[in-house]
Amino acid sequence: MRLFWTFLLFSACLPTWAAHAYAQFGDIKYPAGFDHFDYVNPSAPKGGEISLIAPLRISNFDKYNPFTLKGTSPPGLSDLLFESLLTGTLDEPTTAYGLLAEDVAVAPDGLSVIFRLNPKARFSSGDAVLAVDVKTSFDRLVSKEASPVYKVAFGDVKGVTVLDRRTVRFDFRRRSAELPLLAGSVPIFSHKWGLQPDGKLKPFDKIITDQPISSGPYRIGRVTFGKDVTYERDPHYWAAQLNVRKGQFNFDRITYKIYQDDTARLEGYKAGEFDFIQISSAREWARRLTGVKFDNGELAKVEFKHRNAVGVQSYIFNTRLAKFKDSRVRQAIGLAMDFEWMNRQLFFNSYSRVRGYFTGGDFEAKGLPGPDELALLEPLRKHVRPEVFTQPVPQPPSTAAPSSLRANLRKARELLAQAGWTYRDGALRNAQGQPFTIELLDDISQGASMARVVTPFTQNLAKLGIEARYKVIDFALLQKRLDTFDFELMSLNLRGSLSPGADLLDQFSSKSAGTEGSSNFGGVKNEAVDQLLDKVLSATTRPEQIASLRSLDRVLRFEFYNVPAWYSGVHRISYRQRLFEQPAVAPTYYQAEDWALSTWWAAQKR
Repeated sequence: MRLFWTFLLFSACLPTWAAHAYAQFGDIKYPAGFDHFDYVNPSAPKGGEISLIAPLRISNFDKYNPFTLKGTSPPGLSDLLFESLLTGTLDEPTTAYGLLAEDVAVAPDGLSVIFRLNPKARFSSGDAVLAVDVKTSFDRLVSKEASPVYKVAFGDVKGVTVLDRRTVRFDFRRRSAELPLLAGSVPIFSHKWGLQPDGKLKPFDKIITDQPISSGPYRIGRVTFGKDVTYERDPHYWAAQLNVRKGQFNFDRITYKIYQDDTARLEGYKAGEFDFIQISSAREWARRLTGVKFDNGELAKVEFKHRNAVGVQSYIFNTRLAKFKDSRVRQAIGLAMDFEWMNRQLFFNSYSRVRGYFTGGDFEAKGLPGPDELALLEPLRKHVRPEVFTQPVPQPPSTAAPSSLRANLRKARELLAQAGWTYRDGALRNAQGQPFTIELLDDISQGASMARVVTPFTQNLAKLGIEARYKVIDFALLQKRLDTFDFELMSLNLRGSLSPGADLLDQFSSKSAGTEGSSNFGGVKNEAVDQLLDKVLSATTRPEQIASLRSLDRVLRFEFYNVPAWYSGVHRISYRQRLFEQPAVAPTYYQAEDWALSTWWAAQKR
């Protein structure tokens, strides 16, 4: 479930209604009473359909509850069916506007926020969305029956109180500019979801194939269970003319198809089995999206620019394992990746290197720490490496002149020796004589395209005496192993945020390191990181936020928890050009699939 990282308007006096939006540290673009967002066509016709593939590498689905840990829910279900109290926009990074809530009020001490629900808000059952539904949704999401990611994300919410039928209050454990945002991002569902004939509610983790009772613009339609799913637009959708929904969700039907591998997926697209595809492989984009249908314009092939935050795409070490405990070992393995060669020979020079956890923009650490960072880092001196204060922040190793792969591997060998690993008897071994091996895990659908990318890396590791084995498995099994941290080295892409906050707890806090299902895949368990995360969450000004995130970036990078990979500043999209139309104004911060499903419409002339 994508949380809407959004914020509310603080009041300097007693709580007052009619706060229509909140910007964390900047201006609110759209005034109260605005008609629609700039990047939509408010007159877009409703109708038609669009079919696409699952954005995740799932091979099946087996439930309709996206909030529990076990099983896999259909693609698109969370975003098309479930709504929250507030919604973000695609042209402002840190502003949110009322959706299920028509207005909000933050207490003067910042320790609570009150939402008043829109009286027009309705669930798919026809029932009004009430305060009891908000409380029930929150309570069930933070229970042991839901995925633990929600308990981590909403950990600073003390509880939810129903004030009257349409008014609800969230109480916080501490003051933070982000907490009203988190309260506004809770996905809301009916308190009757899972209600049995005897009047009792099923345990939340036993709600599996019960149709969701939700408030979103779509309902579940035709399903080939485990394979394809179609969502049908609700003709009575309560928010169709609401300003934050006007001109959006225009297709009558949205169908997701599931394919087992990249080749079948692409060939199915060319054959007309679905209408829209996003390509992540530079080689596939350059060499396989060709032919008559592309030449005559039937299939469009477009690179759409964006200004999204750069995600953390990298090879992540599972530091819970003894062989990856030493940061010198992790640094040495990173030195074996020759990105410059790969970019030239495999990627058509279309990628840039990920540098850290907030590549680009204000949050990326650079050079030596400045006074604002030192003020945060000095109290943590005993918990961080001395180099944090004396050396520029580490950059990914390069093989561009005057550097070279040979020099990098020499340095790697020195680091490994310092950590107790030396080459003898044909392999890199520790003091006990055990050889250094690595299992590099991946999804089977990625196997063919990724093997050629992984091979140069594993060959360079072999030069150090490390045997790296590339293993591909079914996505469902892969997801289970990720949830239980049963892996050694894994290629992952953690989506970036334009205003990082509570999402970082799930990725880097010591608590999440031991919580199955969390996004702390690497097992980061670091006192300095925990204290800096607290500074991030308590920042009340933009300068405080910048200083805390730069300090966090610096400390994480000196620990070498991952091998930085690469990123692109464009979305590579192909679609059936004559079937769809787009708004005249493109958004700024967006995911391609979300943009298409929420703002495109079916062409009237086919």
